[in-house]
Amino acid sequence: MLRFLPGTLVLLVTLTLTWVLNTKQGDVPPVARLLSPYRGFWQNGETPADFPEQQTLHLAGLHQPVRVRFDDRRVPHIFAQNDHDLYYAQGYLTARDRLWQMEFMTRVAAGRISEVVGPRALEYDRFQRRMGLPYGAENSLRAMLKNDTTRLVLESYSAGVNVYISSLSPREYPFEYKLLDYEPEPWQPLKCALLLKLMAWDLSGRSDDLRLSNILSKYGPKVTQDLFPDYPFREDPIIPVGTPLDFKPLPVPATPPSFTAALSDKVPEREPDAELGSNNFAVAGSRSASGLPLLANDPHLQLNLPSIWYQVQLHAPGQNVYGVTIPGAPAVIIGFNEDVAWGVTNVGGDVLDWYQLKFRDNTKREYRHDGRWKPVRRVVERIVVRGLPDRLDTVLYTHHGPVVYDHDEKPFNPQTPTRHAMRWTAHEGADEVLAFVKLNHARTYQDYDRALRTYASPAQNFIFASNQNDIAIRPNGHYPLKWPEQGKFILDGTDARADWQGWIPMTQTPRVQNPARGFVSSANQHSAGPDYPYYIGWDYAPWDRGHRINQQLAKMRRATADTLRELQNDNLGINAQTMLPWMLMRMEGNKLTDDCYGMMVPSSPELSATRVLQKWDYHYTTDAVAATIFELWYQELVERLWKDDFSKQATGIEMRYPSQDRTNRLLLAQSGNPATCFQEGSPWIDDRRTPKKENVHDLLTASLHFAVDSLTRKFGPLGPKWGWANQKSTDINHLAQLPGFGHQDIICAGSRGTVNATTSRNGPSWRMVVALGPQVKAYGIFPGGQSGNPASRYYDDMLESWRVGRLDELVFLRAADENHPRLQAAWRLEQ
Repeated sequence: MLRFLPGTLVLLVTLTLTWVLNTKQGDVPPVARLLSPYRGFWQNGETPADFPEQQTLHLAGLHQPVRVRFDDRRVPHIFAQNDHDLYYAQGYLTARDRLWQMEFMTRVAAGRISEVVGPRALEYDRFQRRMGLPYGAENSLRAMLKNDTTRLVLESYSAGVNVYISSLSPREYPFEYKLLDYEPEPWQPLKCALLLKLMAWDLSGRSDDLRLSNILSKYGPKVTQDLFPDYPFREDPIIPVGTPLDFKPLPVPATPPSFTAALSDKVPEREPDAELGSNNFAVAGSRSASGLPLLANDPHLQLNLPSIWYQVQLHAPGQNVYGVTIPGAPAVIIGFNEDVAWGVTNVGGDVLDWYQLKFRDNTKREYRHDGRWKPVRRVVERIVVRGLPDRLDTVLYTHHGPVVYDHDEKPFNPQTPTRHAMRWTAHEGADEVLAFVKLNHARTYQDYDRALRTYASPAQNFIFASNQNDIAIRPNGHYPLKWPEQGKFILDGTDARADWQGWIPMTQTPRVQNPARGFVSSANQHSAGPDYPYYIGWDYAPWDRGHRINQQLAKMRRATADTLRELQNDNLGINAQTMLPWMLMRMEGNKLTDDCYGMMVPSSPELSATRVLQKWDYHYTTDAVAATIFELWYQELVERLWKDDFSKQATGIEMRYPSQDRTNRLLLAQSGNPATCFQEGSPWIDDRRTPKKENVHDLLTASLHFAVDSLTRKFGPLGPKWGWANQKSTDINHLAQLPGFGHQDIICAGSRGTVNATTSRNGPSWRMVVALGPQVKAYGIFPGGQSGNPASRYYDDMLESWRVGRLDELVFLRAADENHPRLQAAWRLEQ
C-alpha cells in the first residue's frame, strides 16, 4: 500500500492546488481562472478582428433591421426604423462597451456590493438602503411604467442589454467580473431608475441642517443669520434680478413657532462632494458670428474610468439626436438634434430635510405627529453577503421618509444622525426618462417647455437654444413649497406645520427666455435673486465662476464655437483677484509699521513668496507657482479664522464654516489704517483659544508662514516644482479603485473656483459646444473613451485632448449611408 502513497499525495496536492487556484480566497481572485489563456484576462485583449469593419449580428427581439455606423472614436450612430429597435440597439451597444460599469453602479445604488466583495461592504449597503435609494427608485419606476412611451423605452433598452449579456460566455466577461469573481445578472427597468437615483444622491443629497442647528443652539439666531445668510453679499444669479414674473405666486406657508433641535455631534455620513458643480451658457444670435445661437455645457463631476458618460447618436422616425448618456440609462441626457441643443448643471437647492422624531416607546412602532401617535411602517431588507448567511435589516419609515438610524443601532459611521426621519425629493415618484425622451424630439422652445414638466430630481439648470433664435434657462425640478428657511435647520417631526406643504407649480419655477442682455448661463450659483417669491435654498456655489462667465459673455460680439470653447477653459481665479491684493496690502502695511506689532519683517522665504504673488495674473495655469502659494495661504487663513469658533476639535460639536462670500466680506471689512495698528472690529478675528488678542495681520503672517513652510517641505525651495499642477495633482481613478487602471498626477490647469473647474478628483466630465444653424455643428470631449475595457485603445483615447482643452468635432450624420471620412465601421443588426 505504501507504494501508492506518493502518487496519492501528489494527487491530493494537485486537487487542493486546483481548488485553491480556481476559488476566490478572501480578496484574492481565483488566480488560475484569472490567468488562464482560455478564459482569463488574456481574453479581454482587443485586436482588429474583435471589431470588424463590416458585420451582421442576428439578435432576437428586433422588429426590423438596424444599421450602425462607428466613427474613429468608436461612437455608435444608430439608425432604426422604429423606437423599440432604437432603444434596443442603444441598450445592446452600451452593454457591449460598458456592461460592468452600468451593472456595478446599480449595485452601488441598490446597496448590493456585499454580494460581490463580502462583509466589508455590509454597513455601506445598509446605509444605501436606509437612505432610501432603492425606495425612491421603486417609486419612480411605478411612475415611469404608467406612461406607454417610457415603458416602451425602458423595456426595449433592457431587452437589448439582456441579449448582449446572454451572448457572453465566462471567458468573454469584462475583466472586472473575472477579477472580482462574479457574473453579470439580467437587466431590468428598475436598474435604470436606480442609476437616476444614484445621480440624484450625488447632486442633491447634501444637507447642512444638523450643523446649522448646532450653530443656532450655540450662537443664537443673530449670529447665525449674520454668518449664514439666505442670500450672499456678492451674487450674479442665474435668473437676473428684476426679471418679470408671469404668474401670481401661491401663498407661502406661515412660519410656525421656533423649534430648537437637540444639540448634536452627529451629521450625515457619506455626503456628496461639495465640489461637484457645472457650467452652461448660451449666447443669442445677436452675439454670434453666424446670427444663430451657440450653446456650451460642461458638467463637473468626479472623474473616473470608465467615464461617467457614453456618446451615442440615435436616429429613428421623428428624431435625430446626438449627445451623451449615462451607461444604463436610455435616450440622450445632454446633447442636440437638428433644431435645438440643451445642457444641464446642478441646482443644489434645499430639497433634503431632517425631522427630529419622538417614538412612543422603545418598540418604535408609533411616532408622535400632529397631536397623535401614528404607526411606523417597517420594511425588512434582505442583504446577500458573499461567503456568509444573508443579513436581515429592518428599516423604519414615517410619513416623512426613512429613519436612517436610531439610538440603539450601529451607524455606518459614528457621525451618522440618529432618530431623524429624512424627507427628500428623490424619494418621490417621477418620470425623468420621459423628460429626456421629449427633449431628444424637441424642435422649439415650446417643446422644451413641455418636456421638462415631468422632470423632478435632481433639480437641474436646463439651458436651451434653438434654430429659431431662442435661448432660455430654467432651474427645473420639484421644489417643496416652504416658508422662508424651512429645512435650513432641523425640523420638528411632531409638528404637522413643519411638513412640506405641497409643491411650487412647475410653471412658477425660476426661468428666463431671450433676455435683453443676449445670453443665459449658470454655474451652480443662486437660481434667482431676492425678488423671487419662494424659498428654494440658501447654500449655493460661490459667485466666482458665474460672475466670470457672465463677465466674458457680456463682451462677446461675434462669438464662434471656439470662443465658447476658450471660455470653458478659462483659468482666471476671481477669488484670488478679489482677495490677494488685500492680503498683500496688509502684509506690506506691516512692513512699513512693524514696530506697531513688535514683529520682524517677514523672513526671506515668505518675502520671496510675496514677490512671486505680486507678479501673478491670477490664472491657474499648470506652471503657476503663485497659484499654489495663494491657495495654501488663503485656505490656511480661512482655517485660522474659523477653526476656534466652528471646528469640532475646538468646540466639541459638529458645525460648518461660513461661506467664502461671508468670509471674504468679513476680512475685507478689516481695512483699518496702518498707523492705528489695524484696529479690528470683529470678534471672530481673535483666536479664543489663546491669551493673546490676535488681529488680521497675525492671521495673515501665520498663514503665509504655514503655506511656505508646507510647500518647502513638500517640494523643496521655492521654484518650478511649486507649479500649480504639481500641487493640484489631478487623478482619474478606476471606478472600483483598481490600481493600474486609472491615470494619476495628470498635468492640467484650472481650479475649483475657475470656469475650468478641475480639482484633484473632480472636473469637466463632458465638454460640449453646439453651433446651431442649417447644418448644426458640435464639438465635445470627455476624459476617457467609449470602451470600458482597460485593454482597449478606446478606454482612454480622449484623455490627452481633454487635458489640453481640445474638443473633437462630433460626427453628426443625417442618414445611415452618408459618407464621412471619420467613419470606420458599418454593422447591421437584425432578427
